[in-house]
Amino acid sequence: MGIAGTLSSDQLEFFNSQGYLVIESFASPEDIDSMRKRMDKLLDDFDYTTVSVFSTKNQRKVTDDYFYESAEKISFFFEEKAFGDDGNLKQPKQLSINKVGHALHELDPVFKGFSSSEKVSGLLSLLSYKKPVIIQSMYIFKQPGIGGEVVPHQDNSFLYTEPTTCTGLWLALEDATIINGCLWAMPGSHKNGLVRRFLRGENGVYFDQPSPSYDQKDFVPIEVKAGSLVLIHGDLIHQSFENQSSKSRHAYSLHVVDTDGCKWAPENWIRRKVEPEPLYAS
Repeated sequence: MGIAGTLSSDQLEFFNSQGYLVIESFASPEDIDSMRKRMDKLLDDFDYTTVSVFSTKNQRKVTDDYFYESAEKISFFFEEKAFGDDGNLKQPKQLSINKVGHALHELDPVFKGFSSSEKVSGLLSLLSYKKPVIIQSMYIFKQPGIGGEVVPHQDNSFLYTEPTTCTGLWLALEDATIINGCLWAMPGSHKNGLVRRFLRGENGVYFDQPSPSYDQKDFVPIEVKAGSLVLIHGDLIHQSFENQSSKSRHAYSLHVVDTDGCKWAPENWIRRKVEPEPLYAS
């Protein structure tokens, strides 16, 4: 982005043709520092032993409810490999968390400040959003050694509107490399439409179709420096692999949908009790 906060015609053309775009230096070092320090404080204050989902085993409803309620809370999710057979963490909680979500952008002043900033709303305006709403936010850790794989997926599968309007804003808070689990994208795959949907039913959440098999040679790595923003079209197929390094890969992710003439699907996993406020209305 230039000084005036505009996207060049070449950048817009790349995003429209490839389904993703890297915007370097989108966040300042001060932005990054404040969000990382704030997350350190949130983690320090979090006592997982007081949360029933972490102190009980095989309670599907407890786990599901914790996930559903996170849509309007700041909730903590651990890596699958974080706990030992005895139910205790193998390492400190700061190195065991997978992500924190999904309402940081609404409930925490530091993350809200960045999420509702003019640089974010201005970017969405350039992408032709009329009444954009941030529907979820996540702080993702991708921990050293145990940071898990995220399988190929499309964001519109999880955050479906009619017509589809989801865009992902993935901000690197640390350098993201092939070794520590950067994003990988299948360029142009957004042009082929939505493959499947992630639905919430009476018995939990599920996909309505099995995952297609993908050829890994069709994916390209998106290695970026801290402060870079990756724009992700809602139909773009993307993924990330396990973190095989000794260095974390922190990122802050926002997902935005339009509320102007678009219908939020009631079978999405997110069911808000309170309607989120648009960032702006054109």
